[in-house]
Amino acid sequence: MVRRPSPRARAAQWVLLLAVVAAAWYVGANAAENLAARQMSVGFAFLGDTANFDIPFKLIAWQDSDTYARALLVCTLNTLLVSGMAIVTATLLGLLVGIMRLSANWLVRSIALVFVEMVRNTPMLVQIVFWYIAVLQTLPNPRQSIPLPGGLLLNIRGLYLPNLYARPYAGVLVLAALALLVATPLVWRRAVRGRPLGARALALPVLAALLLAGGVERVEFPAMRGFNIAGGTQLPPELAAVWAGLSIYGAAFIAEIVRASILSVPKGQREAALSLGLKPGQVMFRVVLPQALRVMVPPLTSQYLNIIKSSSLGAAVAYPELFQIFAGTVLNQSGREIETIVILMAIFLCISLLTSTFMNWYNRHVALVER
Repeated sequence: MVRRPSPRARAAQWVLLLAVVAAAWYVGANAAENLAARQMSVGFAFLGDTANFDIPFKLIAWQDSDTYARALLVCTLNTLLVSGMAIVTATLLGLLVGIMRLSANWLVRSIALVFVEMVRNTPMLVQIVFWYIAVLQTLPNPRQSIPLPGGLLLNIRGLYLPNLYARPYAGVLVLAALALLVATPLVWRRAVRGRPLGARALALPVLAALLLAGGVERVEFPAMRGFNIAGGTQLPPELAAVWAGLSIYGAAFIAEIVRASILSVPKGQREAALSLGLKPGQVMFRVVLPQALRVMVPPLTSQYLNIIKSSSLGAAVAYPELFQIFAGTVLNQSGREIETIVILMAIFLCISLLTSTFMNWYNRHVALVER
């Protein structure tokens, strides 16, 4: 039975709505009056002006003669890049640490506890600066680069990755691979409903990986030539520092989410699975984690949003993300303080709303539905 609001409640709602509208009108009128007194106007035509500055790291082509609008696109992509990398890394690391927190081994459990407490109780900005100054700036010069597995090279200039050259039809394969990855959680729901998939659970991710590999024509590995490194793709130390800081800080909170979600699963589920002869690893990944995922998704959404918004701390180490470029260089050159901040807030709002929408959609598909 739907309860209808009383006339008094409806009147209170209309009074509250009128109060909010009146407050907004007062703030807007006051702002317009102050701007007129200072002979200032609000407009976004400045986005078509020439930037006349360089962006050291970019995912798309950039020249000094490009416009502020192009700079906005470049730094938005940089923000999305480091946010996406940090979300993936923090999720995987947080899952590992969260499981370690429940380990029967005292040493493993204690290491995970120390990690969580140390990271959670120090500011994220301090951690980003620590990775940039105390770790990355102490690496050797390019001639003494540290070789890593997979043909990677690490030095004071950053991390050098192999460069992939795509085939002409690679775009179609990438879209198909993304579609398979998006469909993977829907297929894995069968395991949540009590119908294990076994090796078939890896079919879609493996097929997506094969499609991506088929779109690669050749791979160019970085190598030392003369006094510099030739070939490959360089990830600057600023990106690595922000990535490490966001990932490790987010992993500490995600680990506690994972631990609490696993503990929310009744012990009888684990005992029943063990009595059927399943190994501890199978019990965790086939019985416990699928049920814990129902509890895990809503708080994970908040952590993902925190990671996205905290990417603006990259300005502390001169990583060219939204805040550093648009609220820094563009604001100082154009003198459009109100417009640049409004644009900045609108972009972060759109990214956060899209992330929340996707996570809410996924949560509805894994949530336990009562009948």
